[in-house]
Amino acid sequence: MTTPTRAAVLFDLDGTLLDSALDFHAIVNALLIEHNRSPVTHDFLKSEVSEGARAMLCHAFALPADNKLIEALLVELLARYETQVCDHAMMFPGMDELLLHLEAADIPWGIVTNKPRRFSETILHKLALHSRCSVLVCPEDVTHTKPDPESLYLACKLTHTCATSSIYIGDHLRDIDAGNRANMFTIGALYGYIRANENTATWNADHYVTDVEQIWPVIREQTGLNLCT
Repeated sequence: MTTPTRAAVLFDLDGTLLDSALDFHAIVNALLIEHNRSPVTHDFLKSEVSEGARAMLCHAFALPADNKLIEALLVELLARYETQVCDHAMMFPGMDELLLHLEAADIPWGIVTNKPRRFSETILHKLALHSRCSVLVCPEDVTHTKPDPESLYLACKLTHTCATSSIYIGDHLRDIDAGNRANMFTIGALYGYIRANENTATWNADHYVTDVEQIWPVIREQTGLNLCT
């Protein structure tokens, strides 16, 4: 059996391919107002999006994770998000052009995310990406989620590509950890949802970008040079 040598380009979803903080910002602010609290800015909230819904609520309401109000708010946030997913979210500027570059070069691209499939699939359909995306791997598809590399290996298997030739792009340490553990070329997306005190240099990504437009030259170089042995 021939070992695949073709490369795939895989993206984390929230904070890498998609600015989903816009959806959460609207919902969290609605909850804050309903509880007679002042709304927060998008910039204040977006740093917590990659940490999950509970972290966003704790950050916005300035409450500890075990507070009883947080539990009730979490149920309400997820219920609202179910009906409002991708009402405001959009791809980061320059992302559609990057995907067009990949498609023109016949490089399969996909998404490997820790976001549940019911949300992820809805997003892809609303953004008309479902027919363009070669693979979507969600937590339900694997035993171990990121930072374990299992989901990245599965994405390569489903796209008939080689992990060591492929590229993973993410805005969180767990993304880079997963990519490095899969022996992929990793790109840290510093335009994403990075906490203010985060030392991204310790992620040990192979490359860092501060703008989506910086990604394509890196991909072009890597896919031209990297071959499985």
